[in-house]
Amino acid sequence: MDYLKRLFIGKPLKSTDNDEHKLSRFAALALLSSDALSSIAYGTEQIVVVLVTLSAAAIWYSLPIAAFVIILLISLTLSYRQIIHAYPHGGGAYVVSSENLGKNAGLVAGGSLLVDYMLTVAVSVSAGAEAIISAVPALYGHQVAISIVIVLLIMLMNLRGLRESASFLMFPVYSFIAVITLLIATGLFKIITGAVPLHATAIPGTVVPGITIALILRAFSSGSSSLTGVEAISNAVPFFKKPRAKNAAGTLTLMAAILGFFFVGITFINYWYGIVPQNEVTVLAQIGKAVFGQNLLYYVLQFTTALILAVAANTGFSAFPVLAYNLAKDKFMPHMYMDRGDRLGYSNGILTLAAGSVVLLLIFQGSTERLIPLYSIGVFIPFALSQTGMVLKWRKETKKWLSKSIANIVGALISYGIIVILFMYRLGDIWPFFIIMPVLIFVFYSIHAHYKNVAEQLRVEETAEQQKFYGNTVIVLVGNATQANVGAVNYARSIGDYVVAMHVSLDENKEKEQEIETEFKKHFPDIRFSVVHSSYRSITNPILRYVDIVSKNSAKRKYTTTVLIPQFVPNRRWQNILHNQTSLRLRLKLSWRENIVVATYSYHLKK
Repeated sequence: MDYLKRLFIGKPLKSTDNDEHKLSRFAALALLSSDALSSIAYGTEQIVVVLVTLSAAAIWYSLPIAAFVIILLISLTLSYRQIIHAYPHGGGAYVVSSENLGKNAGLVAGGSLLVDYMLTVAVSVSAGAEAIISAVPALYGHQVAISIVIVLLIMLMNLRGLRESASFLMFPVYSFIAVITLLIATGLFKIITGAVPLHATAIPGTVVPGITIALILRAFSSGSSSLTGVEAISNAVPFFKKPRAKNAAGTLTLMAAILGFFFVGITFINYWYGIVPQNEVTVLAQIGKAVFGQNLLYYVLQFTTALILAVAANTGFSAFPVLAYNLAKDKFMPHMYMDRGDRLGYSNGILTLAAGSVVLLLIFQGSTERLIPLYSIGVFIPFALSQTGMVLKWRKETKKWLSKSIANIVGALISYGIIVILFMYRLGDIWPFFIIMPVLIFVFYSIHAHYKNVAEQLRVEETAEQQKFYGNTVIVLVGNATQANVGAVNYARSIGDYVVAMHVSLDENKEKEQEIETEFKKHFPDIRFSVVHSSYRSITNPILRYVDIVSKNSAKRKYTTTVLIPQFVPNRRWQNILHNQTSLRLRLKLSWRENIVVATYSYHLKK
């Protein structure tokens, strides 16, 4: 196992090497922006898919919808730049909401993002699998299996550490940026030069019969899914090289500029070329075929799109562990999420995210369309709370709070608007979120209560009277008279004032019981040998009853009680499966007994 761990994850890194593995802007853009940038592969499509449920002529509404999405992007970018500078230690929406709106709001924001990062991974790899299938139709029907394989590969990559993840991601991210830039530039050049006349299904301003505000709002809420991932950089500020806040804010601005350009360009070209969604072929694939033709550049587009959609899940793998760390630090998640792995990453967070994402893929069968609404509600609740929190922060800290809060107010209003839209028109798709969240909040508070109780009980009080012990009763569990048992009894003599050798005898083995007792007395005539009978072929329950009795009597004499369990350790690890695991079961059961010390005596076999 150690060899396989080193093979897949690499050699451990020293804790002092942590700063050397921080990210530059160039590397961070690859690591943290893949989710946001990749969403243009399905953002425009999600708008158009909703609109064409009425009529293909309604596609022209995607233009004003895109304009509102860009307004939201600008306000969120400005707001998260403020969050990065105000909270340079990371934590994003969770920390902002907790500090300014209270712990409950912070937990709602944090819990929403935890779920959303799992959805980020599931949506990204599902969309990546769809892009692969668009290019290779023979793989149709294997989307879930392809998605799970991608999740496992990205998990392994992240377990290897930040720097290696960023190095690996540079090729797919920057290749995608280059290809999409070429696609938009080529498409716009053909439009400007007249090489491609207007093929739009309807010109702007055309009144489409049956169009409703509800339909437009649904399309807007779906298109806003393109903005998921914008908050990831504010969560991961500690990953950046110094000055961390400045580098993180610069990376966020660059990412938002690229995302805005891509989203507007793809939406406009889709409108101009009159592309209508089709089954089994993505809108972006149709745009690529229309602009490039079915040649090498088209397949490069498909390949780079599939790559970035697959690795877009990495944004979740970067942000989820940091958020889990912040929640664990505040005692709302298990402390194991604060531990760094061999490669200086928060390995437990990475493994948890991968497991949760695989479960979501299996539940929703890798359907991007079914996952998107849940994905949206999970991110816009933290968006809304963090913007509200920043407004309150500025109001408390500065007299000119209104001017500093404009971006926050606009972002909050649009985010709350999208939440209302999702409630009104997508409740049938997002209802699981409102079951998951209360359960998650309950779990957070249960964990917090446990840690609080533990701290209270472990705290040393100066006035507390310390219990004193005057001796030690040692119970040695013996089976046959073996080297392991002999060594255990000799060790018990060295630590105990009173030693008892206890043997459980099954009713059908009377002769063996006598044989063991005789053999034991020959070696240890001065040690009490106590036999407990079992009528039900179980040794665990009789041992527990016996230990309880001895412990009660020892307590009266102010003696501690130690249970010593002898075991032999095979020469090779795989040989453990050839022997029963009675000692493991006994240690587990005895660990729940109060005032009992459980010890193990190990006898190592040589061959």
